[in-house]
Amino acid sequence: MYITSLENAPKTKMEMEGAYKVFKQIPLSAKHGAPTYSFRVFTIEPGGHTPLHSHDNEHMNYIIGGSGHLVVQGKHYSVKKGDFALVLPGEEHQYRNSSADEPMVMICAVPKEYE
Repeated sequence: MYITSLENAPKTKMEMEGAYKVFKQIPLSAKHGAPTYSFRVFTIEPGGHTPLHSHDNEHMNYIIGGSGHLVVQGKHYSVKKGDFALVLPGEEHQYRNSSADEPMVMICAVPKEYE
């Protein structure tokens, strides 16, 4: 068993090509004993976005703060605090914070091997 707070997870700037004003925290992962999934928390500052990319595994996302857009296969979908999103394997996607003053914060659950 392991219990932690998001405040205990180091916050690092996402250095992936195409990321802009995005920070990442990993409160739960294999490092903490998770046998299957990792939980990552991304903070996207106003005007920021994740890279436009795809991969071989699904992402399960939950928006815990703010709002913005999820771009999937070129289509824009509005997302806000309280929304869940499933991005399937192979889908090109990107999260964008369209707010002028509020960060967009989301949990991203992935297989632990993805970390």
